[in-house]
Parts: sequence; structure tokens; C-alpha cells
Amino acid sequence: MERRTFIKLAALTAIPAVTSCSLNAQTQKSAKPNIILIMADDIGTECFKLYGGTSYKTPHLDHLAKTGIHFTNCHSQPLCTPTRVKIMTGQSNIRNYSDFSILEPDQRTFGHIFQQHGYKTAVAGKWQLLAAEHYGKIAGTGTHPKDAGFDEYCLWQVDKLGSRYWQPKMNINGKTTEFPKDKYGPDVSCDFINRFIEKHKEVPFMVYFPMALVHDPFVPTPDSKDKNSRNKQLNFADMVAYMDKIVARITAKLDELNLRNNTLIIFTGDNGTHKTIKSQTTAGTIQGAKGQTIDTGTHVPLIANFPGTIPPNRKCEDLIDFTDFLPTMADLAKIKLPTDRPLDGQTFAPQLLGKKGKPRQAIFCYYNPRPTRQNFEEKCFARDKTFKLYKKGNLYNVIEDPLEKSPINNNTTNKQAIAARKKLQKTINKMPQKPARIPKKV
Repeated sequence: MERRTFIKLAALTAIPAVTSCSLNAQTQKSAKPNIILIMADDIGTECFKLYGGTSYKTPHLDHLAKTGIHFTNCHSQPLCTPTRVKIMTGQSNIRNYSDFSILEPDQRTFGHIFQQHGYKTAVAGKWQLLAAEHYGKIAGTGTHPKDAGFDEYCLWQVDKLGSRYWQPKMNINGKTTEFPKDKYGPDVSCDFINRFIEKHKEVPFMVYFPMALVHDPFVPTPDSKDKNSRNKQLNFADMVAYMDKIVARITAKLDELNLRNNTLIIFTGDNGTHKTIKSQTTAGTIQGAKGQTIDTGTHVPLIANFPGTIPPNRKCEDLIDFTDFLPTMADLAKIKLPTDRPLDGQTFAPQLLGKKGKPRQAIFCYYNPRPTRQNFEEKCFARDKTFKLYKKGNLYNVIEDPLEKSPINNNTTNKQAIAARKKLQKTINKMPQKPARIPKKV
């Protein structure tokens, strides 16, 4: 048996046995809920009216928030692969992150967990976790979607690159297809998801949709008036609108199949907006900060909607970390998580249900996206709603100093700052002090 296969099998044997599920589950409110987790690519809070944005229109997502809940303090990793590893495993990057485009093959994802508890599972959109062929020496050393707990998949950048938008190259259940020039990648992903939902409408399902939108290149969408536009800012606005349209198509399918009242929809973003994009807000112009650890690099939208279960028109200011998604979804599905490995997340299911829950007091972040291929200074910090403390000692008030230009003096007499430093230092001290995966230079 190959080593990688052995590692994968060893990881999966720790997962509890599959539970039974009746065929009429979808008609019973007490049944396990369907879960659809949608994660847009490269979009911060400043792009949404909910968070003060004025540049773009997202009417359907606005409606999901109005009839559900949105969180004002959700933070991701600053870049895509670190975030994807974190959200899928419920662990901090300091425990299991090794390199850009890699999900280590011994990792257990929410796909595995839901699959082993009677759910049909699917992933569509962007993968970038195997290390496709263009990554050279590390190509193929990550995790294939079929080994990540997903029964079906329709993904850009599994083992090959190609286009993610027009004339997309997609790997669909093991077969790579390059579509015609008039075919748009996000539509291919959305169509796949809707077919999956219809196919499995009689049983509980879990769909993970890491979207290609709204990542660059900034090109016209099928709805753009000017199909030849090279205006990045204008094209970005069209892409945001089309992202919203894709979400609307999925919820419309749920309505059509009478599944809406038994389906939780979660929408978020994987990191801040691209650095070249400037967006207008009620607080002024915000420039994207993808890849940076400042607020606009990590502050992302979080909307949840579950008719009849999540009370409508609610806003929650509790801190949410991307390790929290896995335990929250498992909690709502009444799945008891294995205890054979650390889990850094904590459930926010009570907050979704209108209860107080146990809000986080701090978030921990370890960030080093490309440890083998560039001289990148790793960054480690803990933060709450107001203060952020880096492991090296710099403390910032991120409300008054969001760009982190002026660290708070160590000799400050500000009682809030003094208390925050102590609290956040304890958060840092509780976590491993060195990354568990230290890859070799390539």
C-alpha cells in the first residue's frame, strides 16, 4: 500500500460509524438539515451594503441576511489556501498547514465527517488543494477531492490549471473537461450543484461551494453590457452582481424542490478583496487588502439563513473564526465530533438559533502561506473586537488604527489596552509556539 493511501485510511478510521437516515427525512422538520456552505473568493465586508458598502448590488444576499442573520466580526485567514485548510479541518494553520495549494492528505475535513454520518456530499467551484501540475516538485502532493470526503465534485484546478471563467477547464468526478468558449465556469459549478441537490433531494446532503467568483482576472460576466470591457473596477462590480445571482439560483432550486425549510445556507468569503480594487462605503473609500493581516485582509461577510430555525433580521457582533464553521455545522446536524485530534473551533450554533451561546473572547491566527517558496515573514497574532496583539509584541487598537500604523506603547496607562494585552497574550500562549508541519525547501 502506498504511503499516502495508508495515511488517508488511517485518518478516516477514527471517524465514527455512519448513522441511519430515513428516505422521508426531507419532509420532516426534525430530520437532519441539509447544509450548503458557500465561500466567495477574495471579497471583504466593504463590498456589501450590510457592512456599509455602497459600490455594489447584492439584493439576494441582502434578503438572506434580512430573513436570517449576519455577523459583523467574522475573520478568515488573509489568503485562499490557508483559509481553505482552516475552514475544512477546524484547525489553526499552526497545526496542519504546510504550503500554498496543499491540504495535507492525512487531514480530516467536514466532508469526511458528514459523509460518514449518512450525508451525501459534494464540492464545486475552486479546489487548489492537490497542487496542480504547474506547481512543479510539489504537484500532486496535496489532497484530491475524492479523498477529502466528497461523493461528487465539479472543480477548477484539481490536477490541471486552465481557465476558471470563460472556456473553463473543470474536473468533474474524475474527468477533466475544457468547455466551449461561450461557457462560463461559475455557471458550470452552479448547474452541477443544482443537479446534485435534485438527485439527492430525498436524503440529507452537504454541499461545499468555494466559488471562483470574484477572484481576478476581472473579466466580463454573462450579464455584462460590454463583453469586451477591460475596466477592472467595472468588471469587478459585474462579478459581484453575478456572484449574488448564482446564490439566488441555488436558493430558487431549493424552493422548487420544497427543501428550503430544511436547508441551512451559510455564505462567507475566504479573505479580503484584491488589492487593486477600491470600494466606496459609508465610512469612505476602502482598498482591498488580500494577503495582508490588517482588518481589510481578514474581515469577511458571514450570512446564515434557515427559514423557521434562524430567527429573521438579526445582527450578531460575536467574534467568529474560520475554525468555528466545522463544529457549528456538526452541532446543527447533531453530529458528535471525534476527539482524536485537537479542534480549535467552537460552535456558534446557539447564536444562529437566537440564543446567547458562549461567544469567543479572542481569535488566534498563524499566517505563513508560502513557507517553501519565498522569504515570507510568518505572522502570528491574537485579536478581539478592538485590539490585536502580534506574537512579536506589537499591540494595536484596530478600531482607531485599522491600518496598524501606530502600535500602542508598552508603557501605556490605558487600562483597556493593558487588559487586552494580557488576555491576548494568554490566547497566544495556549496555542503551539511553532508550526507542526515544517516542509522542506523546494
